[in-house]
Amino acid sequence: MDSNRKTAIIVGVLFITATVSSITALSVIPNLADPDYLINFSANENQVIIGVLLQVILAAAVIGIPVMMFPILKKHHEGLAVGYFGFRIIEAILGIGTALSLLSLLTLSREFVTAGAPAASYFQTLGTLLLAGIDWLGLLGIQIFFGLSVVILNYLLYTSKLIPRFISVWGLIAGILLIAAGPLGMFGISPESTIFLALPIAVNEMVLAVWLIVKGFKTPTIASESAKIDTNKA
Repeated sequence: MDSNRKTAIIVGVLFITATVSSITALSVIPNLADPDYLINFSANENQVIIGVLLQVILAAAVIGIPVMMFPILKKHHEGLAVGYFGFRIIEAILGIGTALSLLSLLTLSREFVTAGAPAASYFQTLGTLLLAGIDWLGLLGIQIFFGLSVVILNYLLYTSKLIPRFISVWGLIAGILLIAAGPLGMFGISPESTIFLALPIAVNEMVLAVWLIVKGFKTPTIASESAKIDTNKA
């Protein structure tokens, strides 16, 4: 098995890991929109910790994808490959920020339950600030930086023909839809109202992942690019 085939399989597995960990984290973390979220966080401490660990796994997968893809993408456009790498690293950092914010919210929840009613307004104010931070980290990390990375990646995949073009065109459209959800969030529209804009990229990445694991990158294209580089060196 050549290195490009191994890279395709690893990248496919990382895409699946990122998507599954993201969806699972959302499902196990207590509802942040619940008015009693401070009580619920303390009562569901194990779920919160699992959700944080899944966020860390997600961040690791997000970093791994551009690291593995960079040697292949830079053969087609090094500047865009660097941009893709950078946006995904920023996304991962913001994801870690979300995990730390959730842990801070858990600590606040414990203190809230212990302190009782007299200090309720103080804890609720801090909780509101942490919730706002989580919302902004998600908005920037997922809808902005992740959306931009999706557009760059699929543009490179489209121009290089490393995968079937229908997958990369689908990814381009999905990335644009995801970025469009960003301004909506900034104007106060709830994430639940714009979730449909994120569904196309979730499905697209699963299709891409399966394709990479089963078929890999188109070998003739890679071979052609390698031949060009060898010719230029000569």
